Amino acid sequence: HFRKKGRAIFASGSPFDPIEYKGKTYYSGQANNAYIFPGFGLGLVMSGAIRVHDDMLLAASEALANQVTEESYKKGMTYPPFTDIRKISANIAANVAAKAYELGLATHLPRPENLVKYAESCMYTPLYRNYR
Repeated sequence: HFRKKGRAIFASGSPFDPIEYKGKTYYSGQANNAYIFPGFGLGLVMSGAIRVHDDMLLAASEALANQVTEESYKKGMTYPPFTDIRKISANIAANVAAKAYELGLATHLPRPENLVKYAESCMYTPLYRNYR
């Protein structure tokens, strides 16, 4: 950010603390495959895709990019907050599954009406009962 006078867009595989430059706080993106692969895999499973097509990878990427808000862009963020990973993954899964259905690669028929809600219902939720 400093060398580019606050105009740099930075993402790394590891998290970095926000930095302040000329009174503005900048947030680096964490370019981690944990953003894509859980939702991508879920989209394949929930659609019963018989193979992976390049367009399905593009659908996953577009779903991720579409979840970055204008507010996040203004902070210099290139990815949505990782705290929203379950919502992010459900949307990615829905986009991947939709592409599988569109390409005729899905075997789980009929197609669910609401793919996001279906993805959420397929997710594992690590809640454990207290036995004491």
